[in-house]
Amino acid sequence: MILKCRDKNIELGKKTLIMGILNVTPDSFSDGGRYNNLDSALEQAKKMVEDGVDIIDIGGESTRPGHTQISVEEEIERVVPVIEMLSKELDVIISIDTYKYQVAEAALKAGAHIINDIWGLQYDNGEMAMLAAEYNVPVIAMHNQNGTEYSEDIILSMRKFFERTYEISDRYGISRDNIILDPGIGFGKGMEENIEVLARLEELRDMGRILLGTSKKRFIGTILGGLSTDERVEGTVATTVIGIGKGVDIVRVHNVLENKRAALVADRIYRR
Repeated sequence: MILKCRDKNIELGKKTLIMGILNVTPDSFSDGGRYNNLDSALEQAKKMVEDGVDIIDIGGESTRPGHTQISVEEEIERVVPVIEMLSKELDVIISIDTYKYQVAEAALKAGAHIINDIWGLQYDNGEMAMLAAEYNVPVIAMHNQNGTEYSEDIILSMRKFFERTYEISDRYGISRDNIILDPGIGFGKGMEENIEVLARLEELRDMGRILLGTSKKRFIGTILGGLSTDERVEGTVATTVIGIGKGVDIVRVHNVLENKRAALVADRIYRR
């Protein structure tokens, strides 16, 4: 399937796409403070392109557990200059990682191609969906909830969440083909819930295309005996391969090269 991203196109299904994470924040759990100026952000983006990235995801507010919410104005000040620069310097698809429609609108005006919403179009009163419809851009809709308690089967609960996302997208005339589903590993889920969702990813496959974002998350460090964030690369690669085996289309990662190589091997086996 060809996913139209404004003036660029990307093909889903032929290979696993690599989305590289570029957080221009001082406090993100993995790379906070590393790329929150224009020079370092551009250098990292260029490295991602050299390593084979397909999409670069720009985030201006940390959404790690216990994060401090920042204002719309501050988030715009962080992301817009970076997006404008990358749009001029690099031929790459850019997504904006935000749940605030005002930030998404500023990012789209600056040159972004995709909206990555950690609340699956359900944070506001339809403004994000209206914006996506106006610009006719794809939306990555992540499953999320407050707290980690589930009163029913977790996959069933996630399916109901995504149905609500689809209801909203239908209301605003967004094609369901323009929605990429993200199971939200690490969001509204504890250790065991993360593992269960990963083990059962194929049960969401009939609902649409899937993006998997597990990169360096806490549950990987816990499985590996309490390893620090920077020591979780191999564990992340393992989840990438598991996800590809279960039918995901995009993986969102910090370490592009390692996951790209793993995806090439996994694709050769699973997509033969």
